Amino acid sequence: MSLAPRAVLVHRTSEYEELLARHGTHGQAAFFLSSRGRDIEEVAQRHHRARRAFAAVAAAVPPQWRQARVERADLDRFLFAPEDVVVVVGQDGLVANAAKYLAGRPVIGIDADPGRNPGVLVRHRAADAGKLLRAAGSGGAVVDELTMVEAVADDTQRLLALNEIYLGSPGHQSARYRLGPDDDSVPAEAQASSGVLVGTGTGATGWLRSLRQERGSTLPLPGPSDPLLVWYVREAWPSPTTGTSLVEGVLADAERLRLTVESDRLVAFGDGMENDALVLTWGQTVRLGRSVTSLRLLD
Repeated sequence: MSLAPRAVLVHRTSEYEELLARHGTHGQAAFFLSSRGRDIEEVAQRHHRARRAFAAVAAAVPPQWRQARVERADLDRFLFAPEDVVVVVGQDGLVANAAKYLAGRPVIGIDADPGRNPGVLVRHRAADAGKLLRAAGSGGAVVDELTMVEAVADDTQRLLALNEIYLGSPGHQSARYRLGPDDDSVPAEAQASSGVLVGTGTGATGWLRSLRQERGSTLPLPGPSDPLLVWYVREAWPSPTTGTSLVEGVLADAERLRLTVESDRLVAFGDGMENDALVLTWGQTVRLGRSVTSLRLLD
């Protein structure tokens, strides 16, 4: 007898909860914000709207299903099971935070505060959670396959991301490395920069777009389902030993960007999850490209 599906509800700590954790009481938090020209009621109302949405989704889980809950900070320690249906209740960015851990499991994005989020990834309302869960559990849901990016180091470390992977120094120092296509017939270029960003069509609405606009790039940005990636080098520095001829490009299909570390320590992290990063040391090589894993997001 097979196990009933498990609904895994993903959420994150609200600004209001963070304020209470720091200041102890509602009154102390209100005083802190008022001294800076802010009203705590705005923050508290957002918190209560999110909690109501989460409660509505939890109540909509079919009674024969199992249920689990996981906070954003615990995603890297949570053990997802093959029969899980993942429901992300929050903002678009929370779907991206969860995506790297899901290995192709279906995901439902629920907008916890409609009107404040673009709704690119949290496409649904809490009132629709019941029918979406039943559709996902029966295999009859319409699913978008969103391209993901991966970094694979020469020691087998692997990192997945939905929006983008950043590789660079963990502080504000320049990252030093050699960069080029994953092709021994093409020489790599020694560079010193603020890091390298490789991203997908989903990420093209965020950090990638900002870099593209800032430098006036004409590279076409892919769509979320396109099997293409775009990469940019941030603030490459020209010197007698470092170049700037390779600062942007497109990776199609199985193409890879190869980076060899020439710093004491660099890190690679995806979608802003700095606490779950690859650590790379001098001489290590990492390859970045499209992952065979995609995010299966209910449409």
